[in-house]
Amino acid sequence: MDNLTIRPATVADAPAIGSLVMDLLPYLTVHPQGLGAEKFIANVGIDAQRRYLGQDSFRYHVALRGDELLGVVAVRDNTHLFHLFIKEAVHGKGLGRRLWELARDDAMARGNPGSFTVNSAGRATGLYLRLGFVPAGEPIEHDGIVDVPMRWMQPK
Repeated sequence: MDNLTIRPATVADAPAIGSLVMDLLPYLTVHPQGLGAEKFIANVGIDAQRRYLGQDSFRYHVALRGDELLGVVAVRDNTHLFHLFIKEAVHGKGLGRRLWELARDDAMARGNPGSFTVNSAGRATGLYLRLGFVPAGEPIEHDGIVDVPMRWMQPK
C-alpha cells in the first residue's frame, strides 16, 4: 500500500475511528444495520473512542493515506487485541496483518510475554486464523453481535 502513514492515534482521531467502525457494522453485527447491537455501537462510537484514547491502558495506532483513515489497531492492557478495523475498500490488501504485527511487536517490546487474546467478530474469524490466532472457546451471540474468543501465542 503506497503513501501509507502509520502513527500512534490521538484523541483527535476519535471521530474518524468511530466513523470507520460504523461503516463496518454489516461485518460486525448480526443485523447489517446494527439492530439489537445498541450496546456494542455505544462501546465503539466516537464518544467511546475518545474515552479509550484518553486511557493509559489502551495503545492505538492508525493507518492513513493522506487524511483518509484506512485502519486502526488497539491493544488493551498490553495483552488484548481490542480493535483491528480496516476500511472495506482495502480489505484483503495486507493492512490488517501489518497493523496487527505493529501492535503485537509494540506490546512485546513493552513486556508482553507472547500471548494475546481477541474477541473476533464472527465474520472476522478467518482473518484472525490467518494471523495465527486459534479459537479459545465457542462463538457467543449476545447483544446483537457474535464474539469468537481467540488466543495468539508466540511460536516457540
